[in-house]
Amino acid sequence: MAVLNAISVSQLSRLIGTPAAPVIVDVCIDPDFDADPRLIPGALRHAHTDLPGLRARLGGRAAVIACQKGLKLSQGVVAWLRADGTPAEYLDGGKRAWAAAGAPMVNAAAIPVPPSDETLWVTRHRPRIDRIACPWLIRRFVDPRARVLFVSPAAVRDVADRFGATPFDVEDVAFSHRGALCSFDTMLDLFGLRDPALDRMATVIRGADTNRHDLAPQCAGLLALSVGLSRAYKDDQAQLGAGMVLYDALYRWAREGVDEGHDWPGLRG
Repeated sequence: MAVLNAISVSQLSRLIGTPAAPVIVDVCIDPDFDADPRLIPGALRHAHTDLPGLRARLGGRAAVIACQKGLKLSQGVVAWLRADGTPAEYLDGGKRAWAAAGAPMVNAAAIPVPPSDETLWVTRHRPRIDRIACPWLIRRFVDPRARVLFVSPAAVRDVADRFGATPFDVEDVAFSHRGALCSFDTMLDLFGLRDPALDRMATVIRGADTNRHDLAPQCAGLLALSVGLSRAYKDDQAQLGAGMVLYDALYRWAREGVDEGHDWPGLRG
């Protein structure tokens, strides 16, 4: 029987990485979090003792609350939120059940600022592949509120210094190409985000971004669509918005559509 106000690991995992993902709030106490400093993808940290602050932060949005075991902390926070009219569920079994299921988790130490704040990123303007794929990964798996700045290549480091932003996909920074790997690969490694769908996406993105179309049949198609997007939009933020939809689709293909084909009905035997 389903537990009232609870969401299972399998149910939540189907929402992770998609636009339908709820706000996920990690309310683990500091000793528990320090023992395993990883987050469910997209989660923010908030103290269970500051419930009015959490309510204001959620702004009426649906939330999933996670603690270590899915017991007193998360259930208490959910009950308080629901009594106040905020839709909320707790993760059944908590983060321990999530980790035991082998679901992806984010290395919190790799996030540039504490996950209770909005992260700020900066890269070169006129994005194509990596500079759309990386923001997609950040917003879908690391920080849904992330702000991305696009500036001239010569200004990336200065803007990063002046505004406290994290540079990516430029030379000699942490989040960039490493050997044959592209910036998307590097982000997956540093954040500890590895699962079959993201790995499959990484191969396609790497092949398209480094002109290695032999890596997967989809690489040339991703390059074509990316070039088309760059021609269709003059505004980088508008292009990023459209690119989010493109990578949402690529993720769903990588997660559950790789075995599908398509042909003309008249060709079927």
